[in-house]
Amino acid sequence: MFAGGDLDPHYAGYFDCFNRQQFYEAHDVLEELWLQDRKGATGDFYKGLIQLAGAFVHLQKHRPQPAIALLNLAETNLSRYAPRCERLDVTQTCELIANWRTRIRSGTAGENLLATPPTLQPD
Repeated sequence: MFAGGDLDPHYAGYFDCFNRQQFYEAHDVLEELWLQDRKGATGDFYKGLIQLAGAFVHLQKHRPQPAIALLNLAETNLSRYAPRCERLDVTQTCELIANWRTRIRSGTAGENLLATPPTLQPD
């Protein structure tokens, strides 16, 4: 579906899935790219994006503590690439992570945090 574009199809697919709240699928599709570069220059960047999607998988399953743990790992991995990497505003993505961590911690039982889902978009 994303072949022939100016972004790697796995990378573009990640954002498409993420923005449709298909967080597990986002994780899965980007894993293909991460496996090719996990020890390379952008390996931790891709790992951070995978962890970010994984955090929202946990939120979908109403598991806030594992979600926060993955948000922390994602922020650690992504922050190394600030301010930008692979056409993504990493600084803004880390701000998104901090905001979601705050929302989760201040959420009330039964609240549907994903009623207003996150979005990410490279330029």
